[in-house]
Amino acid sequence: MDNGLDGRIFPINLTDDPNKTDYDCIIFVSENLDFTDPQLQFLKAPLQERKTNDSNFEKDISFIDIDGNVQRLVYVPIGPVNRDYDDVRRYYDAACNGMKRAIKAGSKKPVLAFPSTTSFEHTWTVSAFGALHALYTPIEVAVSDATKALKVEFLAIFYSGTVEIGDRLLEYVKAVEIGRMVCRDIGASDPEFSCTSEVEKYVLKVLGNDPTIKITVTKGTDVLKQNYPLLAAVDRAASVTERHQGRVINFDYIPLEKAAILNTVMLVGKGVAFDTGGADIKTGGNMRGMNRDKSGAAAVAGFFKILSILRPAGIRVRGTMAMVRNGVGPEMYVPDEIIKAASGVRIRVNNTDAEGRFAMGDCLYHMKEEAIGQPNPHIYTFATLTGHCIRTYGPHYSGIMENGPAKKLNICQFFQAAGDSTAEPCEISTLRREDFDASVSKTEYDDFYQSNKVSGDRGHQYAAVFLQRASGLDKHGLDSATQLPYVHIDIAGSIGLYPDMPTAVPLLGLSALYLRDRVIGKQREHHKNINVKRINKK
Repeated sequence: MDNGLDGRIFPINLTDDPNKTDYDCIIFVSENLDFTDPQLQFLKAPLQERKTNDSNFEKDISFIDIDGNVQRLVYVPIGPVNRDYDDVRRYYDAACNGMKRAIKAGSKKPVLAFPSTTSFEHTWTVSAFGALHALYTPIEVAVSDATKALKVEFLAIFYSGTVEIGDRLLEYVKAVEIGRMVCRDIGASDPEFSCTSEVEKYVLKVLGNDPTIKITVTKGTDVLKQNYPLLAAVDRAASVTERHQGRVINFDYIPLEKAAILNTVMLVGKGVAFDTGGADIKTGGNMRGMNRDKSGAAAVAGFFKILSILRPAGIRVRGTMAMVRNGVGPEMYVPDEIIKAASGVRIRVNNTDAEGRFAMGDCLYHMKEEAIGQPNPHIYTFATLTGHCIRTYGPHYSGIMENGPAKKLNICQFFQAAGDSTAEPCEISTLRREDFDASVSKTEYDDFYQSNKVSGDRGHQYAAVFLQRASGLDKHGLDSATQLPYVHIDIAGSIGLYPDMPTAVPLLGLSALYLRDRVIGKQREHHKNINVKRINKK
């Protein structure tokens, strides 16, 4: 993976005229044909003609030959946007599907266009992200055949607002998309291609020389056992093979611009490079797709890549990738073991296939210790943690849950609103007393259970409680003099259906919450005189 992003970054530009000879295909995304932009009026006649002759015009993508400087047009109807359940994903999906159709037609110089007046506040950025989703090339493909590294020569995006706001929008989109590339590269690659040692090489390649990012790597059996005993237990089986040995990759974003730190964001990501289930081995074909069990850690690395490009002031960010392989062998950890966490609590192993919470538990403890005394700390864990979350919310939604101090600040509400605004919706779960009660041991041998059959009906909530128990964050709730806001995000379903292209969650929502206003400002993404029909308000 030490090729990093080499050869896969293509130019993205703004244009106020999509009918230039520079382009070979227009992808036009619209809710209807009532658009009023002068620069788009040349599209109306061919679109009206196709609508007259095609009864399916408003339902399917149309490929139309047109007279003009650009002779190919891909029209993508958005479909209904006025029902209770319609959201901005209409634009994301339409731009993505339209771009795929253009590529299939052989386009190498596409221009993406949509009217300036739409039903959603963040249509411009969301549509751009949708189109760019279709243009991602997996790192393995690029390494195997360099001629396939780029799907297009460049992408132009129509924008008719002010130059200043347009430049900010473009800067934000380009940075976040590169972060999503990093996330996809790490999260979905072949388990040998992206084993723990290769992920370390990749991270150092794409972030190691940036002056705003400090990276430290902790590895070695004895060192891990001393500082991260829960992760070290998971690592035992794989540690006999050098390339699969566990490691903890820590990041620190330090703004170059000197300004008061208003937020401290602290991220811990599950980085299980491959999950066999360990002694409680996955059977019945359920091991497929377990190369994506490192998607939480991948999101952490992706966010730091975004930070390294945008370099926002007034925010400090710490991150940890808990990288390990849950293997099988004579040294594997097994049920009934009692392991003392870095926090000092004793944990009984009940299910070795619940390794993700073990991998993150000690990392979260160290993050919690560092958070004390920091300005406005927000602590997060990202993980493909439970099948229960998928069974609860389906295959497209993250489950997010918070402790008392985070709830007091409405962090989950704000995070959900940010995700809704940028085509990355999530669902809020609540941690209840039963979740905490179920985690407590009933014997004097140990303090807490790694998992508990009693909690099976509330599996993703129980996992969030376990992380607090194992790390000692449960001592920093509303009843503490040192309250620490904590949010857990289970991305087991939302990372994308295997083996389809990964979604790189939760980077769109996280960036929208902490970075979007810092980069773009609070200006809308449209013309000055636009009548926005629907605005997500925080």
